[in-house]
Amino acid sequence: MSLLVLQNLKKYYSTQKAVDDISFTIEKGSIFGLLGPNGAGKTTLLRMVTGIFYPDEGSIIFEGRPFDALKDIRRIGYMPEERGLYKKMKIGEQALYLAQLKGLSKAEAMERIKYWFTRLDMQSWWNKKVEDLSKGMSQKLQFVTTVLHEPSLIILDEPFSGLDPVNANLIKDEIFMLAQKGCTIIFSTHRMEQVEEICDHIVLVNKGRKILDGTVQQIKQDYKENLFSLQLQQKPAVIESTAFEVLAGQQTGKKNNTLTVRIHEGYNSNQVLQYFIERGVVIESFHEILPSLNEIFIREVEQTHDAITRAFQNVAS
Repeated sequence: MSLLVLQNLKKYYSTQKAVDDISFTIEKGSIFGLLGPNGAGKTTLLRMVTGIFYPDEGSIIFEGRPFDALKDIRRIGYMPEERGLYKKMKIGEQALYLAQLKGLSKAEAMERIKYWFTRLDMQSWWNKKVEDLSKGMSQKLQFVTTVLHEPSLIILDEPFSGLDPVNANLIKDEIFMLAQKGCTIIFSTHRMEQVEEICDHIVLVNKGRKILDGTVQQIKQDYKENLFSLQLQQKPAVIESTAFEVLAGQQTGKKNNTLTVRIHEGYNSNQVLQYFIERGVVIESFHEILPSLNEIFIREVEQTHDAITRAFQNVAS
């Protein structure tokens, strides 16, 4: 079931296309990664989803009907990368104030604040001022104020910024818990290793356009290059096969017994294994090497940049 559908969204600033005909669907209860380099159009997309900006063209469907910013904003929790807290205000009072802005009664707000402050070990912070908090502490407070009103869509822009590893894992566990309860989460970050660990589905945008859309595993499979790693007990003196090639400079590991091989078109991994078994070589491990999202991200962004540069040169000439 889809919670959010973006259909042919466009947004222009003067002559710049900040968002250029982008469409994608986010399923209910999923953790969705919105990725892209600086200036790609991510922030503009998020501001349209939250009703801060209106699209110049296209439509947004939220919970099965056209998005109405005035009515639906209370169903959304948005944690921006920039701090959106009042520095002179006490933390407890600020959490209470922001919760009531989202429609909670004082009693409901107090109950939920106590719950979250306890879960994230913030009970002693109530009378502290925001200006006295570290960056990591501020980030935990922003997370709490984003989820207090139990929104159906939670947007997290660089949620682990400033957090130490312990608190980053704490927030990560809460993200998984919220998704299990049926919340839909849009997760925007530059940290590709976090995306691989957390997200079900990703969209990569660059220069205002969508260039990748799919599940993390599907995308990694689409970009694989038939590379495999073999850990051998002892490497043969000569390796020659029509089924595969050993990549130059890829003989690594203890005693140079770890090989990276590329299987040729028309052959399969069983034939690689058979080659070594027939020669009495003991295979200690064998696994496929899939590209990381970071590698795919860099490759696609560079290709988009090169294509735009060539197009500009053609027009200029």
